[in-house]
Amino acid sequence: MKARPFLTTLFAAIALLFTSCAPNPYVTATESPSPTTSITETFTLPTPQHLYNLWPAPDRSTFTVPNVELPGFANPPAGTGYARYFNQRVEWKPCGSDYECATVLAPLDWYAPDGQAITLAMKRLVASETPKLGSLFINSGGPGASVQDYVAAFKNIGLNQFDIVGLDPRGSGESTGVVCGTTAQTDAFYALDASPDDEAERIALVEGSRVFAKECRDGSGALLDHISTIETVYDFDMVRQLLGDEKFNYFGISYGTYIGSVYAELYPHNVGHLVLDAAVNITDRPGVSQADGFELALNKWIEWYTINSSAHQLGTTVAQVRTTLTDWVMGLDTNPIQVGDRVLTQSLAVTGLALYFYFGTDYYMTLTDIIEYTIQTRNGAYLLSAADALNGREDGYWDQMGLSFPAIACLDGGDDGVAQTWKDWEEIAARAPFFGNFMGANTTCVVWSAKPAAQIDFSGAGAPPIVVIGGTGDNATPYQYAEWMAAELESGVLITREGVGHGSFNAGSSCIDKLVVRYLTQDVTPANGTVCQMG
Repeated sequence: MKARPFLTTLFAAIALLFTSCAPNPYVTATESPSPTTSITETFTLPTPQHLYNLWPAPDRSTFTVPNVELPGFANPPAGTGYARYFNQRVEWKPCGSDYECATVLAPLDWYAPDGQAITLAMKRLVASETPKLGSLFINSGGPGASVQDYVAAFKNIGLNQFDIVGLDPRGSGESTGVVCGTTAQTDAFYALDASPDDEAERIALVEGSRVFAKECRDGSGALLDHISTIETVYDFDMVRQLLGDEKFNYFGISYGTYIGSVYAELYPHNVGHLVLDAAVNITDRPGVSQADGFELALNKWIEWYTINSSAHQLGTTVAQVRTTLTDWVMGLDTNPIQVGDRVLTQSLAVTGLALYFYFGTDYYMTLTDIIEYTIQTRNGAYLLSAADALNGREDGYWDQMGLSFPAIACLDGGDDGVAQTWKDWEEIAARAPFFGNFMGANTTCVVWSAKPAAQIDFSGAGAPPIVVIGGTGDNATPYQYAEWMAAELESGVLITREGVGHGSFNAGSSCIDKLVVRYLTQDVTPANGTVCQMG
C-alpha cells in the first residue's frame, strides 16, 4: 500500500502543551560508550525497499536557495566520510535536576557527509533501576515539537530501567531549526482565512501561503530540503550507535508513529521494541481525514453537553448546539474579535477549540465554560491563547514548532496541486461540516518551496513485533489510521483503547499502560486485537 503520511492540516500534536524546561548551564561531563559499529568508507545509507513515484506537486514554488548561516551550523567532525560522524563521542552534561543534555553533529545532507554539518540536541533521564535496559527513545509528535521538553513530562513509571532519551529531530526544538519571517509575518500567515468563501479569498489564501513559503526559504536556505523524516531516521540510528545501544527501543505518539514506521522500514533488523501510539496514516487510503477525527470528537462533546450542561446556553438538543456553534464561528468571518493588538479570526477560533479535544472528557467542562463565555462576552482572549498553544506561539513570539511543523510536513508529503486541494477540501467538508469546513484547505504544502521527499510503500519486513495503538475517539489521528498501520506493517500488533482524547499510554487506561510496560521491559507482545477500556 502506498504511503501517505499524516499531513492534512497545520494542527500540531499534543506535545505542544508540555511546559518548556530550559537547561541549566552545563557543569560536568560524562561520556557515552564508544560506538558499537565501525563505519568504513564503503558504508551506504539504507533506502526504503518499496518506493513509488512522487506525486507531481505541480504548483510548488521555485525560489532561489540562499546561502544562509543558521544557528547550529558547524564544521563536520574530524575525519572524512561517514566515519567522522559515527566516531563522535557523546558528552552528557547536567541540565537541571535529574537530567543530562548533549549535542552531536550530523550531516546537513546525508549524501554529502563531508559538507555542511548541523547540530542535534537531546536530553535524557538516566535509568534509576537495574538491570539497565539501555535507551528508550521517545518522541512527542508534531512534527516539530520539542522532544527535550517531553522528556521532562514523560511518565516513566515501570520504565525506570531505561535511559529516557529525547532527541529533537533536525529542523526542530534545539537542534538546527527552521527559520522563517518575523513574528508579525508569521502572525499574518496563521491568521489567513483557511476557509475562503469566494475566488478572491481563495487567491488570497494561496498567495499568503506562498509568501510564508518564501519567508521560510529565505530564512532557512538549504535546510528546508533536508528535514524529511527519512533523514531524521538516519540521525536516530546514528545516535543509537553513538549511545552504544545494540537495538532501537522507541515510544512515539502521533507524528512520532511515522518516525517509528520509517525506522522499521529502513532498519528492520535494528528494531528492538517499537510502541506507536495514536498512529498516523501511512497509507494512501482516502475517506478518513484528521478533520473527521475532530468532527467525531466534537459530536461526542455536544452529546455530553446536552446531558450535562446546567445552563444549556448553546441549546438543549444536538442540532441546536451545533447550529449555535456553527453560526457563531461563521460570524467571525466578517466580524472577528479584537484581542489587544491582535484579532481572533475564524481560523484561530477553530484552532483554539481544537486544542481542548486533545484532552478527552476531562476538559469537557472547561471547553463548555470557554465557549459560553466567549460567545456571551465577545472576549476572545481564552480561545486566542489556546490557538497560540496549539500553533506554537508563546510570549509574543513563534517557537520552533510553529515553523518546523509545516516545513517537515510539506517535505514529507506529496500533493496534486492547488486545484485538487480545493476538491479535497470540499469532499472533507461534506463529511465533516464543522471541522472539515473551518479547518480549511491545505494550501501551505501545495505552494511550498521544497519538493516532496521519497514516498514509502511500507511493510517493515523483517522487524520484530511492533505495537500499534489507536483510540476509538482520538480527535487528531482517527482510529482507522491505527488499523491501517497495524495491517501495513508486517509485524504490526494492534491494541485498541475505547475512549476519546489523543494518545493512549499514560492517558487513564491501566490496561494500556500494563501492556506497554510489559512489552518494553519483558518482551511480552500483547495479543493482536486486544481492546482496553479507560480506568
